[in-house]
Amino acid sequence: MMNKLILGRYIPGDSVVHRMDPRAKLIASFYFIGIIFICNNFLSFGVMFAFTLFCIWLSKIKLSFFLKGVKPLIWLILFTVGLQVLFTRGGHVYFEWGWISISQFGLVNGFFIFTRFVLIIFMSTLLTLTTPPLSLSDAIEYLLRPLEKVKFPAHEISLMLSIALRFVPTLMDETEKIMNAQRARGVDFGEGNLMDKMKAIVPLLIPLFVSSFNRAEELAIAMEARGYRGGEGRTKYRVLNWNKTDTLAMLSFVVLTIVLVLVRN
Repeated sequence: MMNKLILGRYIPGDSVVHRMDPRAKLIASFYFIGIIFICNNFLSFGVMFAFTLFCIWLSKIKLSFFLKGVKPLIWLILFTVGLQVLFTRGGHVYFEWGWISISQFGLVNGFFIFTRFVLIIFMSTLLTLTTPPLSLSDAIEYLLRPLEKVKFPAHEISLMLSIALRFVPTLMDETEKIMNAQRARGVDFGEGNLMDKMKAIVPLLIPLFVSSFNRAEELAIAMEARGYRGGEGRTKYRVLNWNKTDTLAMLSFVVLTIVLVLVRN
């Protein structure tokens, strides 16, 4: 269901993760995505999974929220895993038919791919659930600021990312409302073959596009009414503060990297 989409939603809280500097959380999330490719055996993936569950526990957010973040992408994940299982050869062969083969290496690689997807989604969901969109925008702008020396529009890019992230849940909620209105008029979105289902989606697109453009125009007018003229010369109402907790978090990722290197094959 559209209203179950987790991406872009923020859950207020007072946990250790909520109080962290958004810059630290953003750096940690990208660093996590990088070091997850160090894992190449069951032990290293077990370490990563334990570390991720520990971070989720620190956030005081129920695990069910993170599982909901996996659901919208489950078919993409399974498709990718299926390709790995069917086309990776090596080790003991369990089944072979023409160019299709299910082998020991294929199953292991499929499991590793599935675990990487789940861990990346968990950590990305943790970032968005514990960080307000405006704070995330400030963090992105701060980290991109060195690129302004080569005329890179750091402020504008961070603003666009913030607006996009902020309105993803809103658009999903509006889509759900339109679908409910269409169902009340007798439309069945789960009926028929694939082409019939695609045709049933078309009536959703026009009102959704109209609503999106109206919302964008209203947002532009509101920004102009408040005197927005770009990032140059602007002061900051929200001040980012890096504290000891953020430093300890970065050190924990360094320790995690060392452990992953030690347990590699």
